[in-house]
Amino acid sequence: MGAKNCPETPRQKMINMMYIVLTAMLALNVAAEVLESFRVVDTSLMQTLEAVQMQNSQIYSSFEQAYAENPAKVAEWKKKADDVESKSAELILYVSSLKDELVKYSGSKLVDEQNQITEEDYIHVTVEGDTLEIGKVDDLNGPSELMITQKRAAELKAKINQYRDFLVSLVNEDDVDLRETILRELSVADPTSNLNSKRDAKTWESEYFEDKPLIAVLTLLSKIQIDVKNSESNIAKYLYSEIDAGSFKFNKLGAKVIANSNIVLLGDTYQADVFLAAEDTTQQPQIFINNREVEVKDGKATYQGSTEKAGVFTWSGLIKYKTPGGIIKSYPFEQEYQVAQPSVTMSATKMNVFYRGIKNPFEVGGGAIPNENLEVTMTNGKISKVGDGFMIEPTELDPNQSKTKVSVYANIGGQRRLINTTSWRVKKVPDPIAQINGQSGGNIKKEILGIQDGVLAVLVDFDFDFKYTVTQFTIETSAAGGFTNRYPARSNRFTPEQKEALKRVNVNSIVYIGDIKAVGDDGTTRDLDPISFKIK
Repeated sequence: MGAKNCPETPRQKMINMMYIVLTAMLALNVAAEVLESFRVVDTSLMQTLEAVQMQNSQIYSSFEQAYAENPAKVAEWKKKADDVESKSAELILYVSSLKDELVKYSGSKLVDEQNQITEEDYIHVTVEGDTLEIGKVDDLNGPSELMITQKRAAELKAKINQYRDFLVSLVNEDDVDLRETILRELSVADPTSNLNSKRDAKTWESEYFEDKPLIAVLTLLSKIQIDVKNSESNIAKYLYSEIDAGSFKFNKLGAKVIANSNIVLLGDTYQADVFLAAEDTTQQPQIFINNREVEVKDGKATYQGSTEKAGVFTWSGLIKYKTPGGIIKSYPFEQEYQVAQPSVTMSATKMNVFYRGIKNPFEVGGGAIPNENLEVTMTNGKISKVGDGFMIEPTELDPNQSKTKVSVYANIGGQRRLINTTSWRVKKVPDPIAQINGQSGGNIKKEILGIQDGVLAVLVDFDFDFKYTVTQFTIETSAAGGFTNRYPARSNRFTPEQKEALKRVNVNSIVYIGDIKAVGDDGTTRDLDPISFKIK
């Protein structure tokens, strides 16, 4: 139910406009006539308040009648409506009591039976029923002191906010129009400040209650009461409409079959519920499965099929239902299910072994079993779920696959069942090969060797994301007289001394690189085979 179903009445729009005009005139110090106009508006507002209250009473009477006819259906919405009625009355009473305080604070006298009340008198009827003659309808100090200094306006604002939030909480999020109507009617936001104005920005409290005559403040409070009553009316109508919003209306009946699964494992139970859509709780249908009448409870029957052998099996039946006119109608149905042999496939994504020290991608396929119902465990390591697959991280080497087992469990019918267990080898990551310019030895031109930065450790034909970094190596070159010069490095890069030595080597001489060590991503250090180059 949106705002289009509960618009402002022309009378309400007129009252709102009159209040705005009168407030503007008040700023021009138009005294007696304006004050009298406020009294007229206030009187009109109170008459409107009574009219809306009568309308709301009719809605609540409709709730009472609906509840008497169908308590189970109406109870939830009636309780909410009762809460709305209670909280609305509480806020209306609070505002009325606030009016009484303002009148008494600004000076008034009790009107008894002997006193003559004329049309020119400004009177106020209290919550207790007493009639007071307002002494100072143009009093500016009293309302400011009570509402601003004593913070009664801030208290009122908090109560309106609390009431507004309560009403909005009862409206579905998709009923945007109604929510916006409630928020607008009960808005207590501070007025928008004018950037070109040199005056301090006002609050909602100061805008409506500071330096305003008593009669204007009373009229404003009456308007707040009207806003509360209108909002109450909108919500009450909305709640009443929700009583039948959740009721399903149908003109067609049909047989329905819901199975726990159309694919079951060998030895498990295939189970399905058979029922008539749009069930009538006053009578139970007759249900026949495979030409045999079965027990019906709460409008449905349960069928259990055989799973002693694998294959596809078909079963059928008939639902008989008596219409309100006494005619028996039949609704046939047919269903099939598949019995599958328990199976699961497991494979290492990139190799048929696991490597220690790295995360090994691992895939599991359960055949007819959904992947979300599979659980994977292992010995000698840990497993983590990554997307649709897994990562295997072995702890110890196991070249003979004696202690590394991966098991797959399946959640079938709410039970955890072991489907398969396989054994796996765990090997260490292979040693890398030392390379310069992509070569592990052979002929190399002197100018090519001279522009290289150092020695790399390369894993050849290894598909995992694993790297080695050279930490030391030694270059040996031939010197005059058959001697050998050695130039060590403590990183993977050529030292300045090594670069100078490589510049001095002769064509057809041999450059030997040995004592090569490299550290892998897993922290282990490997000794690499030496490499040698013939200078061309």
